[in-house]
Amino acid sequence: MLISRLRTRARGIDDRELAALLADRALWEIRVLAVDARSQTGEDSSAEAVEKINNWADFCHAMLGVSKKHHWRPSRGTPSRREQAMLDRPMSYRWTVSSPERRAWIVRQIDSAGFDWTPPPPLPRPRIGVPALSMWQHLRLLKGWPVKTPPGRQRLPRQARVLKALDREAIFALYEEAGRRRLGLGKASPWLHAHLDPDAPHFLFPDPADYYWPAPDTGRPWWQCRVLLRMVDGEQVGGSLAVLPETFTALPSTVPRLRQRRLALIARTTERDAGLWNRDHKSDCGPETCGYAPAHHPGVKS
Repeated sequence: MLISRLRTRARGIDDRELAALLADRALWEIRVLAVDARSQTGEDSSAEAVEKINNWADFCHAMLGVSKKHHWRPSRGTPSRREQAMLDRPMSYRWTVSSPERRAWIVRQIDSAGFDWTPPPPLPRPRIGVPALSMWQHLRLLKGWPVKTPPGRQRLPRQARVLKALDREAIFALYEEAGRRRLGLGKASPWLHAHLDPDAPHFLFPDPADYYWPAPDTGRPWWQCRVLLRMVDGEQVGGSLAVLPETFTALPSTVPRLRQRRLALIARTTERDAGLWNRDHKSDCGPETCGYAPAHHPGVKS
């Protein structure tokens, strides 16, 4: 009797193990969609299959990132409340931004594999707006470019140690290129274009995490850039975007050097990204408020 109970008891699984499992299951979903697409005819059905495959590929990429053990880089300063929560529970962010349908799918995969997993607690609510810089942070502006090279890595070239300001069309074009080339960190959508402030500058600079440090020989020739976007309500939000080196280098540089450092620090300490901003904005989204029709609302994919 005791042996029978031990055999049927579900084994606990941690966040990184779960992420590896979900990445494997997402690949299976992609395989099923690809097989189904071969049997379908018509341009609309093919486009729908490609979109679903892209969404699962993005999710798989995110889960592979979660499954790896990451170490906080001292050069990035003390982790914020949210960053510490995500270090403690690596699935925190993805669980927070997942739709009810995606959460239900995750639970089904856990149950079918016979595991037991406790969802992470809610992330600390991100502070809204531009964070106030402390005196110590102001002093850090004088110490050079904030992006430091991890041990054992090759330093980013000089043309990567710069922050650039772009208008809405230029920053949106970078999202389009990332999606078109399947770079895996952000992609364009009508929703994003409609909600970027058309009259304000948007900023980006290469700021790769250790696990995204450029490695052309292993299929990662792009730079992970940190973005600071201004939305239609005036709020600035952060985020990440993959940009090819030649694309970034060709962008004009017009921001004074000290202001570049200040904006880079603000981008690093901004707690809300476009996905979290979207969750709060969704209930007010509409032609009368922001000019966008919720009926066609794809949101920001998690």
